[in-house]
Amino acid sequence: MQLNADFTQKVRVVDQDNPWRASPSAGVERKMLDRIGEEVARATTIVRFAPNSAFAPHTHDGGEEYIVLEGVFQDEAGDFPVGTYVRNPPTSRHTPKSEPGATIFVKLWQFAPEDRTHVRIDMNSLVLKADPARSGVATGLLFRDATETVLTERWERDVTHTLSVEGGAEILVLEGTITEAEQVLGPRDWLRMPPGTRTSLTAGPNGARIWVKTGHLAQMITA
Repeated sequence: MQLNADFTQKVRVVDQDNPWRASPSAGVERKMLDRIGEEVARATTIVRFAPNSAFAPHTHDGGEEYIVLEGVFQDEAGDFPVGTYVRNPPTSRHTPKSEPGATIFVKLWQFAPEDRTHVRIDMNSLVLKADPARSGVATGLLFRDATETVLTERWERDVTHTLSVEGGAEILVLEGTITEAEQVLGPRDWLRMPPGTRTSLTAGPNGARIWVKTGHLAQMITA
């Protein structure tokens, strides 16, 4: 399967227009955002676990990165409530489940093969710092290496800034709204911009909280 697999193109996916699809595991549904491959795939997806549902034990040969959007996501490492950001690197193994039910935003097979860094951060308690280059924006670092930077950001109401991304970017709206090219994006809406993009973002009347990943798409253009 190939879905939104041309990384030279900007992609917007509005959550309410993206239907849930059954997965091979009972009680687990997903909304696909981009995908290259079948069940083992380079993929970006929103996944919903019904109460008491689970996936079979598996190893993440290409790594796994996720945010808990709703409920409590669980595995052998513990319980992860809403707002948890996790990176499970290549070779990591777990049995994902959720007794109360959960929804996560997850990226698979997108790590450098040599990456062995585990990350678990509660974004709700992360102290955000004012960005000196962008008035009205506060940022918190979730992860950074030689090829990518992952941030959570809080934008004050009606703030506008230009975004210039040499290595491409993804944005997931967590709270509030943000407008890009006259398109208003709300919670769980997703935007992917190719390398070299320059665009303007404006927070809505109630501000916005967003997850931002930059730099990681350059390899998809040169591959």
